[in-house]
Amino acid sequence: MIEKEQAWQLRHQVMWPDKDYDYIKLKEDDEGTHYGLFEGEDLLSVVSLFIRGDQAQFRKFATLSSQQKKGYGSKLLNYVLSEAERLGVKRIFCNARVEKAAFYETFGLSKTDDTFQKGGKEYIVMERFY
Repeated sequence: MIEKEQAWQLRHQVMWPDKDYDYIKLKEDDEGTHYGLFEGEDLLSVVSLFIRGDQAQFRKFATLSSQQKKGYGSKLLNYVLSEAERLGVKRIFCNARVEKAAFYETFGLSKTDDTFQKGGKEYIVMERFY
């Protein structure tokens, strides 16, 4: 687990570098658990988990651009999915960028009919049941 401030820094750098720093903060960040994958002292990937009852959402999943396609993000996401199951979650979901949907399908998440736009990007809600 990491502090929310550590997650914020990587979120901003990877997801929305052209936006104000506060854009990447979530009002729910104090309620979530933030996970990070390190190599030595370097934080390479982050994701935040928000559990409400028997459902959970993972949000703001980001891996340094220079470290993508090396398995770091996959390792972190597998850990968080397992942790959610261990904690009794029955359904986990995320708001995936449409172009990343195939990536999430490899983790057992399925597309729903829920789509939306934010910040000029297209999103689809994806879910997995345990």
